[in-house]
Amino acid sequence: MASYLQIENISKSYGPKVLFDHISFNLNEGDKIALIAPNGTGKTSLLRILAGKDKSDSGGKITFLKDIRIAFLEQDYAFDPEASVLEQVMEGCKGERFEYELKAKQLLTNFGLGDLSVRMKNLSGGEIKRVALSQMLAQDADFYIMDEPTNHLDLDAIEYLESYLTRSRCTLLMVTHDRYFLERVCNIVMELDHGSLYFYRGDYENFLEKRQERIENYNSETDKVRNILRRELEWMRSTPCARSGKAKYRKDAFYELKERAEQVYRSSQLDLSEMTGSTRLGSKVINCRDVCFHYGDKCILDHFTYNFQRYERVGIVGRNGSGKSTFINLLLGLIPDDGVARQSGVIDLGESLKIGYYNQNGIEFDDNQTVLETVNDTHLLGRFLFPHDMYNNRLSKLSGGEKRRLYLLTILMKQPNLLIMDEPTNDLDIVTLNVLEEYLKDFKGTLVIVSHDRHFLDRLVDHLFVFCGDGVVRDFIGTYTEYRTFIKDYESERRSLDRAAKPSEKSRRIQDTQSPVPSKRKMNFKEKREFEQLEIEIEQLSAEKESLTGRMNSGTLPYNELAAVSQRFSEVSDLLDVKEMRWLELSELA
Repeated sequence: MASYLQIENISKSYGPKVLFDHISFNLNEGDKIALIAPNGTGKTSLLRILAGKDKSDSGGKITFLKDIRIAFLEQDYAFDPEASVLEQVMEGCKGERFEYELKAKQLLTNFGLGDLSVRMKNLSGGEIKRVALSQMLAQDADFYIMDEPTNHLDLDAIEYLESYLTRSRCTLLMVTHDRYFLERVCNIVMELDHGSLYFYRGDYENFLEKRQERIENYNSETDKVRNILRRELEWMRSTPCARSGKAKYRKDAFYELKERAEQVYRSSQLDLSEMTGSTRLGSKVINCRDVCFHYGDKCILDHFTYNFQRYERVGIVGRNGSGKSTFINLLLGLIPDDGVARQSGVIDLGESLKIGYYNQNGIEFDDNQTVLETVNDTHLLGRFLFPHDMYNNRLSKLSGGEKRRLYLLTILMKQPNLLIMDEPTNDLDIVTLNVLEEYLKDFKGTLVIVSHDRHFLDRLVDHLFVFCGDGVVRDFIGTYTEYRTFIKDYESERRSLDRAAKPSEKSRRIQDTQSPVPSKRKMNFKEKREFEQLEIEIEQLSAEKESLTGRMNSGTLPYNELAAVSQRFSEVSDLLDVKEMRWLELSELA
């Protein structure tokens, strides 16, 4: 296995804070490495140094042993707001223009960006991230460096990127908080811990196991050193006359032992154990009746009726732009009256509600304030991994993850009984996420989560609101993985069944993948005909989608034809989503 990259003696500090000091390591061709560390400990700084965007404080040496192409995805993607999608992506072209443009258009299409003339300023955060990824991947680099590639992406885009990188023979170093993504893409975990690097070959579960072994072995060695130190201490405490005749090296060794014996490994852990309380929640949470919402000509919510219950846990999923965050703002009464939005129906909030809202955009902190001025509670700051020497740090000096952690603290310290979280996993490190999940599992209130983190959803929610577009919302009982398994099993079984099979038999076999739901009534004649027709149309649309995918990935289509195929692919995908969800609705009556 050829070595791609040798790093020798690089360091980085910010003021008195040392992130890493004289670290060295190698990266080999074909390795797909996930870099893991708590927020604020230097992950992004290390990536930027390797990508040539920053410099090591100690000089050091970074040697690429081959003439390889490198592409870097930064967390904060710099773009021209007036440029079109295609113009922006073409900024990344460093070689043959025609080949690059064709590759870029294929990637943009596969990421669901069909209209390449749209200005960047008109895109959502998730769409901007897809443009950034397309620009990076179109470079067809040998070595990709990626900082949080799944942030702001919807689940379809995450799964496409996951599939692309799994198939690719590239070498990859990335920071990610998405544990499913990490496990399916990477074969090595590189941990940055207390300024040192540790490598674990294998999946995320293996990393957790081996890391714990490392910590236990280190502390065990510390105990041995302490036993030796006791004997040396007796010698040092002997009479001055006795010590004066002893070798100087033994005195020096004593002080080295003393320093090592004081090094007990304490893993920094976010502690939420004292924040599990919440204000008592009454029987009424939020009741929605026949709620409709349009923004201009776009229907976001169409006759939505649902009563949220005490202690329920609902996840909200759907494509970027399908209305998930707008739905949350509707529930909370945060939609501005700008003359474009139209709303009808009733949203009735319970009188005992104490709402904690974690907004994906965060809040506007005053960067000139210190950590202690923002949260004047040293006990809670300590439990949220803000040590004493950070209390007087200006917020402008905090990493993105540290700001997110401080924001989370300001919400949880109010002890809400309805917790609404819009993309809470963005920018949080994996250690913090694990502890947050444990806290939310024990949360004594109602929980509503908008998230693209599959692991997070699987651990915490009981059912999903699936936003299908055009105002359609379906309720699925189960976790996200169960939902995706149901859809995939359904599609696979539908293709394999003979079209002559009776719809009722087909429905029963597919329904076995769902939790049993008692039907309130049977299908009427019109619904039966619709059900039969849906199966035919879904099969036809699925076949067309598969054909379109093959054409888009062929690499042979001229641009005007590719644009038309891309547009049709988007139309077929949207239509298929609507018809599959209608089929799901009718299958409950079959």
